[in-house]
Amino acid sequence: MALLLVIGILICITAAQAGDWKKLGARNVKHRTEKDVILVGAKEGTFKAIKLTVKKSGIHMLDMKVHFVNGDVFDVEIRNFIPAGGETRVIDLPGVNRRIEKVTFWYKSLKKNDKEARIRLWGKQ
Repeated sequence: MALLLVIGILICITAAQAGDWKKLGARNVKHRTEKDVILVGAKEGTFKAIKLTVKKSGIHMLDMKVHFVNGDVFDVEIRNFIPAGGETRVIDLPGVNRRIEKVTFWYKSLKKNDKEARIRLWGKQ
């Protein structure tokens, strides 16, 4: 009985943590080196962390910049390969919860298959 209670509590905690992530936007990426922008806007609220997920095909992430509504820019170093189905680390945003205007990222996708990669930006409030 106690084991079932512990398992139930862990499931609730995991579900609550997963529910904190909000999808802020997505882009299909081409089979070449490219720059893309996901517009977020202040109406989405404030965020303390972000992450990217990748679907369909892997990409080499070269650079990412988070532009805040107040004009500040946060340069995020993500110079690594993200496989299909993978994601970046959780990226804590500097300062107090921040309003994101847009996120600009540079990447190089692989043409190992005919699928375009799909990048999704997630924010944690």
